[in-house]
Formats: sequence, C-alpha cells, structure tokens
Amino acid sequence: MGSRRYTVIIADRSSGVVRRVTISLRPFLAAVAGTIALPILIGLGARWSAKSEVAHLRSTTAALNVENGSYRAATGELAGQIQSLEDVIHDLGVHADLDPVQAHAMQKLPAVVRSRAVGGASVNAAVSELSNLPITSPEDTFGVLRDLLRGLETRLSSVRRVVERREALAAATPSIWPAHGWLTGTFGGRSDPFTGEPGFHQGLDISTDKGDPVFATADGTVESAAYSGDFGNLIQVRHDFGLMTRYGHLSAFAVKP
Repeated sequence: MGSRRYTVIIADRSSGVVRRVTISLRPFLAAVAGTIALPILIGLGARWSAKSEVAHLRSTTAALNVENGSYRAATGELAGQIQSLEDVIHDLGVHADLDPVQAHAMQKLPAVVRSRAVGGASVNAAVSELSNLPITSPEDTFGVLRDLLRGLETRLSSVRRVVERREALAAATPSIWPAHGWLTGTFGGRSDPFTGEPGFHQGLDISTDKGDPVFATADGTVESAAYSGDFGNLIQVRHDFGLMTRYGHLSAFAVKP
C-alpha cells in the first residue's frame, strides 16, 4: 500500500495567488521524527561522552591518589633521614672543635697512640657513586635520594664515631700543668743529683710550697697511690689509649686507687 499524499494549499488574499504543496505522509513523519530525534541523539552522545570522560577522570584520580600516597610516604621517610643527618651534623659541630692546648698536646703523642683514635670513610665517595645512577622517573629520583641519604647517614655516623674517639683521646691526653710552681728539672739528660754522674731524667720537676694541690693532667683512673723508693709518695693515673702519668715526691695522698 503506497504512502498517503496530502496537498496543502496556500492562498495570498491580497494577490489571489494560490500555491499548492504536496507531501507524502511517511517522508514527512520521518523528517519530523528525525528533526526531533537529532537533538536527543546529540544529547545522549554528549552524555555518554561525559560519562566516559568522568570514568576516565575517576580512574586517573585514583591512580594519582595512590601515587601521591607513595610519594607522601617516601617524602616522610626522606624527611626522617634528613632530620637524622641534621642531628649527626649537629653532633659533629659540637664535638669537632678541640681546645688549642689539647690539640697541641695531641700532636706530641706517638703516632701509634694517635692512630687508635682515627679512621672512617669519605663522605664524598657516597655522592660520587650515586651521582652516576640513571634517573628516568620520579620513583627513580626518590630511590636515588633515599640511597644517597642512607649512605651519607652511615658515613656521617662513622665520622661522628671518629670525632668522638678523637675527643676521647683529647680528654685522655695530658695537656695542663699538674701544679703551680717553678720548673726545676726538665725531661732528658742531666747530672744525677745524688752521684753527679750523667743520667737521664724521666720527668719534670716542679717545686711548690708544701701541701699545694697536684692535679691530674687529663681524664683517667687512679691506679695506685703508695710509697715508691725512687719517687717517694707516688700516684699513678691510667688514661685511655694506653697513656699513663705519674706524680711523685708528694707530701701526702688525697685520693685512693
């Protein structure tokens, strides 16, 4: 059965001109339906595109949240290591400076004694090793920074131990006069005061008023306080790193072993 056809008559009353337009029902309805459906389809397409874009953005946001979480964790770890390094550097600054008198006294120690308080590794080695590593992503950057900080922390801790041992050596090194008085005998060759023959004096003679205090010249432990034939009343103080000092010809004892 063919499509119905309709004729529309349009008349101009002023001029009497009559126009006729013949239309088929099905094509007309199809055109009307298409005109109505086109905006709907466009809207549906835009909605579908928006949904797809929103889903993509949500997926991207979730991935970024995970990545940001890992960066925050890595940043927190780095911050902790940096704080640890600052503490080590602060300790080094506190212990690094020696009193000039102590430093001068340490220079006079035998090399074998000084060697017991030195050692450690170079901090620059850690930097040079890690500076050549390839960096291709933020994860690599964080990884290299973590490795660098760990290496620096380890090496600085080693340096701190060396500084602390040097400080301990300084504390154990005799660096002050044991008494206030007059130097009447020096270390080295001299005539024996009893026989007059050439001899070797293994100490310093300091004359003071009887009863004046005598002080230990460095940190240590009193090992003995007793009478000795050659030194009279003698106190021996043992220091760290194998050092020992003796204080003889004393009028009395004020300490015990």
